[in-house]
Amino acid sequence: MGVVTDAWAWLTTGAHWTGEEGVGARLAEHVYVSVLALLIAGALALPLGLWLGHLGRGGALAVNVSNVGRAVPVFAVLALFMVSPLRNAGYVPTVTALVLFAIPPLLTNAYVGVREVDRAAVRAARGMGMTGGQVFRRVELPLAAPVVMTGVRSAAVQVVATATIAAMVGQGGLGRIITAGFALYDTAQVVAGAVLVALLALVVEGVLVALDRLLVPRPPRT
Repeated sequence: MGVVTDAWAWLTTGAHWTGEEGVGARLAEHVYVSVLALLIAGALALPLGLWLGHLGRGGALAVNVSNVGRAVPVFAVLALFMVSPLRNAGYVPTVTALVLFAIPPLLTNAYVGVREVDRAAVRAARGMGMTGGQVFRRVELPLAAPVVMTGVRSAAVQVVATATIAAMVGQGGLGRIITAGFALYDTAQVVAGAVLVALLALVVEGVLVALDRLLVPRPPRT
C-alpha cells in the first residue's frame, strides 16, 4: 500500500498541477494530441467506411488493409518517423502514428454497421421510391449509428492510452510525467502518471457513452 499512498500524495500536491511541467499543462497537451488524431482519423475512415458499407463492395478489402496497422506497434511507426525528415515537425510524427492506429476500429465499425442494417428495411425504402442517398441518410445511417459509435469509443480510448508515446520522443502529454518518474526513480510519480492516463481514458469513455445515448436514437422497447 506504500506505493498507492505515495502516488496519492503526489497527486494531491498542488505544486505538481501548476507550471509548464505540471499536470494541467501535460493534460492539455495530451488532450490536444488525442483530439487532433481522432478528428483526422475520423475524417479519413468514417466517410470511407460508410460509403463502402452502402455500396456493399470493396469494404472487406479496405478493412483488411486497415487492420494491418494493428499488427504494427505504434512506437515502431513513431520510431520510423523520428529518423525521417518529420522528426523536427513537432507533434506531426505522434499524431500521424496515432491516426494510423485509430483508423482500423473506425473504418471497420463504420463498414460493418452499414452492412448489418436489415436488408428488408433497405428494400422497403427503395420500394417507397427513395434514392440511394435518401436510403443512406434515412435508413442505413440511423440504424448503423450504434455500431459506428462503438468504433468511435474504442478508437478514442485507444488513442488516449497510446498518446503517452509522445513522451518517448520528447513531446508533451501525460506520458512525460511517467518518463520523468522513471528518470528520477520515483515510483510514486510513475504510478500517478499511469493513474491520470487511466482516469482520462475512463472520462473519455463516459462522455462518449453519454453522447451516444443522447444523440443516437434507439428502437422502442417492446
